[in-house]
Amino acid sequence: MDTGHHELTELFAQLGLDNSTKAINQFVQSHPLPEQVVLAEAPFWSASQAAFLRQSLACDAEWSDAVDTLATLLQQRG
Repeated sequence: MDTGHHELTELFAQLGLDNSTKAINQFVQSHPLPEQVVLAEAPFWSASQAAFLRQSLACDAEWSDAVDTLATLLQQRG
């Protein structure tokens, strides 16, 4: 089991998304997240992506810091 800390680029790769800096910036710019919407409930995720995000936060998994960072970035746009 991997118990290391993961970066945002690794999270994007895990979600099956382009993890280049340019692609991450474009994703953040085009996917605003209103404060009242939980990240995993955003309509732009597939069912498996949403499940991964929920599990990562619920279990305080090694991915939770990267997931929190993504949520913060998207909420700043929302």
